[in-house]
Amino acid sequence: MHSSTRVILPAAFEVAEIDDLALLIANMLERLIAHNDKIPLLPESLTRFHSRTVPNISVLDYLRRIIKWTKVEKSCLLLTLHYVDQICARMPLFTLSSLTCHRFIIASITVCSKGLCDSFCTNALYARVGGIPVPELNILEREFLHAIDWRLMCTREVLQEYYINLIRTDSSGRFGLEGALESEVEDSDMDSLSSRSASPMDAQVRHRPSFSLLGNRESSSVLGDTSTLPTIEQNMAFAALQHSLKKPP
Repeated sequence: MHSSTRVILPAAFEVAEIDDLALLIANMLERLIAHNDKIPLLPESLTRFHSRTVPNISVLDYLRRIIKWTKVEKSCLLLTLHYVDQICARMPLFTLSSLTCHRFIIASITVCSKGLCDSFCTNALYARVGGIPVPELNILEREFLHAIDWRLMCTREVLQEYYINLIRTDSSGRFGLEGALESEVEDSDMDSLSSRSASPMDAQVRHRPSFSLLGNRESSSVLGDTSTLPTIEQNMAFAALQHSLKKPP
């Protein structure tokens, strides 16, 4: 069914269209949000990234707005996923939800662009594009840097791994990877179908998490002597378990 509409993306993320990256990232984040919005919000889980109400703009439209007005680089978009993994590993109760995602994204783009890019915008512009006051963005920027322990960088290979896994686990079935064998595409479609038909918690047991799987190569530099850095979905499942254990009998 997907073959007639499948978009074949280049093997390297640097060559991909930035809107295709936005589509892939939004697809992943929307699935995480759908899962995490089911987790009860406890007072101790509140962070600076929590909005009072759910923003009235989708994740995809928000990413496109940022791309249009800030000219964000592709690497910064993918680094947002890396930062989610880092913060979830350091703050187990943090969940990327409909209340936190937008503020997290604009903070991530602001910090990453200013720290790693040759050209970037002022906080006044980032705040206007992100829909928050400048003083609030300044606070989010400090909180964000503290949460990732000022570890802004990762290797190109890690970003490429995020990119490939985003394509292979995209739930829309729209995208394929240039040079991928047909058997790999079919396996990817089967995994994607299984994850859509099962609950997120079941997917943790039966499938490799949806993306980013920073293995041994990066875990030592981020979290010390660990064998595998937890991925976003693993941290979400762990947070859900913690919440359920704290419920009164």
